[in-house]
Amino acid sequence: MSIDDATPSQWDAVRELNKLSIRKDADPVTQPDHYNKGSIEAIEAIKASMPINEFNGYLKGNALKYLWRYDYKGKPIEDLRKCRWYIERLIEELN
Repeated sequence: MSIDDATPSQWDAVRELNKLSIRKDADPVTQPDHYNKGSIEAIEAIKASMPINEFNGYLKGNALKYLWRYDYKGKPIEDLRKCRWYIERLIEELN
């Protein structure tokens, strides 16, 4: 089926599904809204785009980035939590 063949009711159903993916309580550490558009989170798309060793390097690099700059941006606790998130994700990937 082509996108051009979709009926108005099918478009309405998609619109309703998209509403479900919008969070009411944004969490800037574990699930920031700007990384969650559509049906897949950015982190999952990034993982799918590269070999696992590269993805693990990406996770390590992001952890280092947040650790490096936590006291420069005015939100040190948030940045340290983001650092921890990336470290925890790396641990999951290594298990």
